[in-house]
Amino acid sequence: MKLLTRYILSELLKVFGITLTAMTAIMIIVGVAVEAGQQGLGPVAILQLIPYVLPNALLFAVPGTILFTVCSVYGRLSSANEVVAVKSLGISPAAIVVPAYVLAFILSVITVWLNDVAVSWGREGMHRVVIQSVEEITYGMLRTHKSYSTNRFSITVKAVDGRMLIRPVLIVYGTAGEAPITITAQEAYLRSDLEKNMLTVVLRDGRMEFHGKATLAFKDTIEHEIPLSDAAKKGKQRGKPSNYPLRNISTEIATQREKIDQLERASAAEAAFQMVSGDLDELTSTSWNGVEHQIVMARERESRLRTEPYRRLANGFSCLCFVMVGAPLAIWRRYADVWTAFGLCFMPILIVYYPLLLMGVSRAKCGAWPPYSVWLGNMILALTGIWLLRKVWRY
Repeated sequence: MKLLTRYILSELLKVFGITLTAMTAIMIIVGVAVEAGQQGLGPVAILQLIPYVLPNALLFAVPGTILFTVCSVYGRLSSANEVVAVKSLGISPAAIVVPAYVLAFILSVITVWLNDVAVSWGREGMHRVVIQSVEEITYGMLRTHKSYSTNRFSITVKAVDGRMLIRPVLIVYGTAGEAPITITAQEAYLRSDLEKNMLTVVLRDGRMEFHGKATLAFKDTIEHEIPLSDAAKKGKQRGKPSNYPLRNISTEIATQREKIDQLERASAAEAAFQMVSGDLDELTSTSWNGVEHQIVMARERESRLRTEPYRRLANGFSCLCFVMVGAPLAIWRRYADVWTAFGLCFMPILIVYYPLLLMGVSRAKCGAWPPYSVWLGNMILALTGIWLLRKVWRY
């Protein structure tokens, strides 16, 4: 019995190790290529990016790899009649699949942990690499495309001579409806300060136009500072529930709940005051639409925060659910061809599991469904796996 368990476990680990290495390498290449393409990173920055992409690459590679592994190992065992031989010795088929289930459970826990690492360490590191490379990225884009823009500013030049920008036009976009500022100059250069987290544009001999207000000419040099996070093409998205480690989400939920209570109390007090004072016109005015929108958005954010732990656990434990379907199905169908067995398992997962997961996450985030509804796809896979395992017992 122990010999059989060790044999199956060793086969699983060998196939899993080789496949995971190949899949992770592909995922890293894709992840780095996407990030480098979006940000315009140079070779040095790309190399610095690789360690931070690794947790995210493993996060996507592990579930598919363990499914491929069980399809390969158990399909081969079944097609060679080894499962029949084991059953003829009076050994339960459960002894054959238990090593895969144990391995999948451990990998599920690791995948949940990887999700946290990808958020708290991986994304932070990727953002830091991009921020540190903003000056290099900007010069590279200006040399090749003569322009560079983000959500907060844009700069176009006639030419780039070494570090000098010839005839630059800098447009700094305002916030909350403010008009943009346009600065034109004869020449300029960029200087980044990582300690201050600022990208400084030093401009000489030009004019500064405040749209709709005034124009200011200057002959000497002026400096305009832009936060490095604003100068990156994809700035860090702060406040998103998916960017919080699991350990911080409960605190954020409590903070958000307090914010909602404050908004509701303030709106109730304002409505009561208007009713008492007889200001019915103000009570029915459109100004309440903004207050209602704030409350709705705050509640939606609370729902997103409450959904996030369930989503990460559901994603992580997809490894176990995939194995619960893949292992008995591979034994039952007896496909020696690993790709046929893998396709037979993966296509139903692709058609059923992922749409259910996406639907559950979407409905839970908007508050229409309870947060645990994201487990709907996992539960269907688990029940299907139990049904398939009963067929293997009777096999």
